[in-house]
Amino acid sequence: MKKIFLLLLFFAFTFSSCEKDDICDANTPTTPRLVISFYDFLNPSVLKNVSNLKVVGEGMTDGILFNGSQTTSGNTISIPLKTVGTSTTYSFTLNSGNPNRALVDEDIIKFNYTTQELFVSRACGYKTIFTLDPTNPYTHTDATAANQKWIKFISVEKSNIENENETHIKIFF
Repeated sequence: MKKIFLLLLFFAFTFSSCEKDDICDANTPTTPRLVISFYDFLNPSVLKNVSNLKVVGEGMTDGILFNGSQTTSGNTISIPLKTVGTSTTYSFTLNSGNPNRALVDEDIIKFNYTTQELFVSRACGYKTIFTLDPTNPYTHTDATAANQKWIKFISVEKSNIENENETHIKIFF
């Protein structure tokens, strides 16, 4: 009986020092991506689908994956911003992969912002939120010629990028 009591006491002390596993819930908000919606330049209230859009970060060779593909043909995309630094540059290539090179057009956009780290939880750690620079939120250039930009106008809708539930940038083409 004494051995059973000591064995139970041993297990009680052993398991009392354990703590529950902290696992970050998949539904916990993490660092948000920049949400960009595309609109018709001639009819600004109408969403417009891009054709075979490829988005490549500066210094990268592969594009961002959209549902397993490096191109997308939707009217809204979400792209990550760098959490280290104050700017991120992407090339946006319309009609990527088209054999007719005259139809392929690339514009380059550099997003300028500040970052702030917020503590989420012990399991999830920190997330970064972004605030687009109010005086110079982006720089838009064309890879080939300034008068051939496929992106006609860019509008900042939300300067504070805290979640992915709203459009932050509208691109008109």
